[in-house]
Amino acid sequence: MNISFDQLVEKVAEKIKNSMQQTFEIEASGRHVHLSREDIDTLFGKGYELNPAKFLSQPGQFASRERVTLVGSKGVLHNVIVLGPARGHSQVEISYTDANVLGVRAPLRNSGNIDGTPGIMIMNGTKQVILEKGLIVAKRHVHVQDKDASILGVKDKEIVQVEVMSERPLIFDDVTIRVSPHFETFMHIDFDEANACGFKKGTKGRIIKKD
Repeated sequence: MNISFDQLVEKVAEKIKNSMQQTFEIEASGRHVHLSREDIDTLFGKGYELNPAKFLSQPGQFASRERVTLVGSKGVLHNVIVLGPARGHSQVEISYTDANVLGVRAPLRNSGNIDGTPGIMIMNGTKQVILEKGLIVAKRHVHVQDKDASILGVKDKEIVQVEVMSERPLIFDDVTIRVSPHFETFMHIDFDEANACGFKKGTKGRIIKKD
């Protein structure tokens, strides 16, 4: 069937629009710490409240002004950012490069899945907390707002591939989808992964469904 030039332009424009809707921004997360109320009290003082310095893409989450030191068997990492608000359990997220510096073995886990993970010492000046568990390398994932799930064609806990559209493009495998009405749609990778794909602010990705 023959179509007019205007119809062809409209179809192309619709295709471009759909393609743009199916992309999302990627964010790189550096090493950071989530602290429980109890551990905030120990490290900063009873009843201390974290001071937001920058609000993050996920609603209610913020980077605080507070910094701590991580102490491993071989080395230390200074000036590690504390994210807020307080959590039910403390969790430390590092990269594999960071793990080598500290001399620890951090397992690859989804955030919040800390059973059976190693611990780490966290210090603020002379104050310290020794976690019995909670040290992980965070598995790369995409936070998806529930209204975007149908646009992206994904569901909660699905494993997909993501094509990174950067100056150094690559495809990340084994990416976990996390769907919630409380999320904003962003992919999170660590700095090792960011360096691998030539990440810079504004880098976009798109879903590639696994067979």
